[in-house]
Amino acid sequence: MNQLIALLPDMAVFVRVVECGSFSAAAKELGVSASAISRQIARLEKSLAVRLLERSTRRLRLSDAGQETLLRCQTMLAAAQEAMQVSAQYMAAPQGRVRVAVPRGFARGVLQPLITPLLQRHAGIELHMLVTDRVVDPLEDEVDLVIRIGDSPPPGLIGLPLMAVEQVLVASPAYLAQHGRPLEPTDLLQHSCICLGETPIDHRWCFTRQQDTQTIAIAGRLRINHSEMRMQAALDGLGVASLPDFTARQAINDGRLIRVLADWRLGTSYAGMAYLLYPAHRYVPPKIRCVIDELVAHCRCQQP
Repeated sequence: MNQLIALLPDMAVFVRVVECGSFSAAAKELGVSASAISRQIARLEKSLAVRLLERSTRRLRLSDAGQETLLRCQTMLAAAQEAMQVSAQYMAAPQGRVRVAVPRGFARGVLQPLITPLLQRHAGIELHMLVTDRVVDPLEDEVDLVIRIGDSPPPGLIGLPLMAVEQVLVASPAYLAQHGRPLEPTDLLQHSCICLGETPIDHRWCFTRQQDTQTIAIAGRLRINHSEMRMQAALDGLGVASLPDFTARQAINDGRLIRVLADWRLGTSYAGMAYLLYPAHRYVPPKIRCVIDELVAHCRCQQP
């Protein structure tokens, strides 16, 4: 136990070195010399009998043992922070900046109505939203929460299911009156289709219904990697569009768009479950817990 207690400061320094990216940056932040930091890391490596960091003149790289050790040390620091902030967790109102990364279509179609009420209810919260379709890593990108759509949450992260996301095919009543309503996936070969168009395979729509699977190479004059613009094109009668269900739902309910091939499931990368992701640390600050609770409650109310 005495040896463990003696190593706790070295473990904390190890975490700061990794998070800062260098010995010198960590030393500057902690107000000590780089050589003192180096000695602490060397002492920790000697005590654990493993190499934690691979050093070069340009960068540091974690060894496999270092990756495992880092997770444990981060958990230790999170628990220490939790112990220091128990009173704040129960007595103080949530306050501070919370950074949330979310896909573009989901941000506009699902989260936009939540932003104003959330900020009105929690005056101490400062919300920073990163709206992007690229894959965001909470640790590498220094983001508190990430919303990602897929079949399962990635390993190493807590993944709270928010809502199911489905891709649907829609067209305007005027378009269908002029061109007919597709009844089978193969009927789409006779239609102008509006697709995502980000990758070479986006023009191949894969349909499943029970045991039946069909892949159709659709064609059309318009490809847009923005769901609301695809919806507007469908409303304008330009063809059959693929859209996230949350984007198309209101227009379908209003009768401005009609869903087609509803008994078939359209498989894409932008379908499955929307997960709220964050690092698997035991301590979650009140400001983040507050936003998590708001996001979960809001999204689960959006389910049809």
